[in-house]
Amino acid sequence: MPRYFFHLRHGPAPGQVAIDDEGDDIADVGEVREHALRAARDLIARTRIHSVRDWFECSFEVTDERGARVLTVPFGDTVPDEEDETPAPSR
Repeated sequence: MPRYFFHLRHGPAPGQVAIDDEGDDIADVGEVREHALRAARDLIARTRIHSVRDWFECSFEVTDERGARVLTVPFGDTVPDEEDETPAPSR
């Protein structure tokens, strides 16, 4: 199973990335984005770090086992767009 690494970018400077040395085994690239969004939601809800002032300015830079970037997942993607929301049925 392929291993992906979810590096946490918490600022624009080169040194503002927390490197994921362990990674996670994920069956396919399609699941990588969902995994990143779940991890981002968990960090936003449960973690307080002095170096992170605004979680919504953060992103995961996801790489594969060779170190090639697979995708970038902004933490802002954890919040659905208004047009993506399904309205509640009226009664």
